[in-house]
Amino acid sequence: MSLALRLRLVCFFLCWGLAMQIWAGATAQNKKPAQNTVPLRAPDERYKVDILLVVAHPDDEGAATAYLARAMDEGKRVAVVYGTRGSSGANEVGAEQAAALGAIREIEARRALSQLGIAEVWFLDGKDTASQNVLQSLSNWNHGEALQQLVRLMRLTRPEVVLTFLPGTFIGEDHGDHQASGVLATEAFDMSGDPVAFPEQLAGATKRLEPLLDNLRPWQPKKLYYFADADKEGIFRGLGPAYSVTELSKSTKHAYWRIALDGFLAHETQSKAMAESLKGMSDAALEKLMTTEGYWSDSLRFVRGKSLVGGSATGDVFENVSGEPIAFSRPELAPERKGSELSVELGGPWSFYADFRRTHGLTHLPHPQPPEIALQVGTTLVIPLWVRNQTALPQEITLSAELPSGWAAESGAGKFSIGAKQTAAARMEVALPSSTDGAKKNEPQEITVHAESGGHAIGDVKLRVELRKRALPQ
Repeated sequence: MSLALRLRLVCFFLCWGLAMQIWAGATAQNKKPAQNTVPLRAPDERYKVDILLVVAHPDDEGAATAYLARAMDEGKRVAVVYGTRGSSGANEVGAEQAAALGAIREIEARRALSQLGIAEVWFLDGKDTASQNVLQSLSNWNHGEALQQLVRLMRLTRPEVVLTFLPGTFIGEDHGDHQASGVLATEAFDMSGDPVAFPEQLAGATKRLEPLLDNLRPWQPKKLYYFADADKEGIFRGLGPAYSVTELSKSTKHAYWRIALDGFLAHETQSKAMAESLKGMSDAALEKLMTTEGYWSDSLRFVRGKSLVGGSATGDVFENVSGEPIAFSRPELAPERKGSELSVELGGPWSFYADFRRTHGLTHLPHPQPPEIALQVGTTLVIPLWVRNQTALPQEITLSAELPSGWAAESGAGKFSIGAKQTAAARMEVALPSSTDGAKKNEPQEITVHAESGGHAIGDVKLRVELRKRALPQ
């Protein structure tokens, strides 16, 4: 073989080998992920919870603590949102009041929940409002701002189930702040999955360090449950699940009522006197006191407000619940009740709740008929009214009151005119007796406001009022 031919063959094989190496390298490169691929960040799993409890004040979590301990025994994750720091009221430990007391009660709340193993705790910065009027509480909490923050927290924590106070006016403690927490929780339940509700929370960053846009995702909770702030619980039975508080916790080996009690006693500014009174009591006497005499009954009952995943009303809170997201569900509006062209109806919180239940698909929730309230003796009952004239002419309305003996209408009775196609606010003020003498113990008294026009009755407004030695202001 000639030298020239040998050189040509050597060159051929060298070039062929080099080509194969290049091809093999290119093939391997194509199989490898690009070196500059950056994974996109997912939501922070540290704050994903199964249950979000929404209440008004530090210590209000006690209404559900016995169940929360049970749920955590079953591996559920829990977060708590307070509407206020509880800055008004008594201080059983020190001299601090107002904002300083609120700062202390925030710490007490965090300590109480840490005993249970709950670390995710937020406050909405609402102001403690000592009245029974939910509308005053919502105003004092800056309703829109509080709702925006609660929707943000629902989108952050992505709860499967929301627990809160039953929004309504019942004879009981009936604290307006308790009601407000239930109203906000219901509104946030219906809004957190809505892609056009507070859209700035859902927008991605436009700057490297974004100070305004949250980059959250919509989240639709699956179930909403309420607990009642009422004295008489009969109307709530059978409307939701019930859980024993006398069973032993799997993790602590203590009864669930005892876990709830220990949590409450961590709120020392509110529980020091109670703690002193319980010293020296036997376990049996303590259990009897806690479970049969006004603190916790033998069962903790909920009212099911909403389930977007089906199941029975009295089934377990987590029946049919999985961790998979579900689509946003806009509540179906119940048809608006049509009244007569000329009418009078009860206003204030009572008419608000009628509209609230209709708007949020909650017409099945229990509410007393006639409406009710408990007030302190010697105070004034204010009866807010809506007067509606849908006729084409101005009308004259006469208002009068039918009252129990010893009660007196101070203002609001008499004749009033209202223009055509108008709705106007009116009010009647009733002076309450200075004692409960003559009234049946714990029996509400019924009052009636009569409305007439042109000699014809156009409607009656009824209200049941229970007199008490002490009660929150109306």
